[in-house]
Amino acid sequence: VFILKRFFDGVPRELEEAARIDGAGSLRVFWSIILPLSRPILAAVAIFVFITTWNNFLWPFISTSDPNLMTLPVGLSTVKDSYGLQYAQSAAAAMLASLPLVIVFMIFQRQIVKSVATTGLGGQ
Repeated sequence: VFILKRFFDGVPRELEEAARIDGAGSLRVFWSIILPLSRPILAAVAIFVFITTWNNFLWPFISTSDPNLMTLPVGLSTVKDSYGLQYAQSAAAAMLASLPLVIVFMIFQRQIVKSVATTGLGGQ
């Protein structure tokens, strides 16, 4: 929410005013100006939500006992607890569990870089 707020605060009001002068309504301004400008930040927020959901541990750990409903981190933890700590298998499972995150990042890498550049989140 804060990332989106910061981005939308940085959108120049002159763009909206120019569109209104040209006769565009609120919906047209949103679809033709605001939405195309916000595509990189929306992609970045979607990726952040995906990563947070993918790595969710606490709530599924508390609320589920059925192995079919467990998230991947909870499943890895229960397998480790059931069969003891085996480093090779644990490392392989963790690598396989992180593979979808790497793939999603590789697909949306350009949008993430654009969103960081446009919102000023680069640690300046």
